[in-house]
Amino acid sequence: MKYIDLNTWNRKAQYEHFIKLLDPYFAVTVPCDVTKAYNFSKENNLSFFGKYMHDCMKAINDVDNLKLRIENDKIVEYPIIHASATIMRKDKTFGFSFIEYDPDLSIFIKNISNEKHRIENTADLYPPKNGIDCIHCSAMPWLNFTGHKEPFSGNLDSVPKIAFSKVSNVQETLNMNVSISVNHALVDGYHIGEFFERFQNYLNL
Repeated sequence: MKYIDLNTWNRKAQYEHFIKLLDPYFAVTVPCDVTKAYNFSKENNLSFFGKYMHDCMKAINDVDNLKLRIENDKIVEYPIIHASATIMRKDKTFGFSFIEYDPDLSIFIKNISNEKHRIENTADLYPPKNGIDCIHCSAMPWLNFTGHKEPFSGNLDSVPKIAFSKVSNVQETLNMNVSISVNHALVDGYHIGEFFERFQNYLNL
């Protein structure tokens, strides 16, 4: 990882403004067209969750500001961001995962499978490997939500949080609403727009 020099950073004024707020996070919910991604996963007998999660992580890792974190009052940029997804067990409880990102879809899906197996066989809430070089994310395929709010501890947090809704059929297109919450001290609306543009491009491949 590398440290960002606040004194030479072009977002110094924005950072110093938002970092003082009680809750510096802002959130948006955007509909994404997942038609091609869904068809690709079915045609290739792949996990749809794994496919769109991989596309999401590719887009996250394309946007430098989404790789920034606040650690020990310093701004750091991690070289790779991983996924910490909530994974449900058969008894309807869940555990937090730490899914290592890999550019190779098959390896990434294997990493998801390994975490699912671990969580199903333990009552632990947290994964053995944990850190802030990730995004916190959850899929809620039971709800076609149009807005979403994440719980916050009240402590300084800088990890982006993403939620994926139920897929709905809209005029022969499969849509999935995606909510993202980010710390405005590190991320602006422009960067969120960049993320969704890249995410949609990957979903269309």
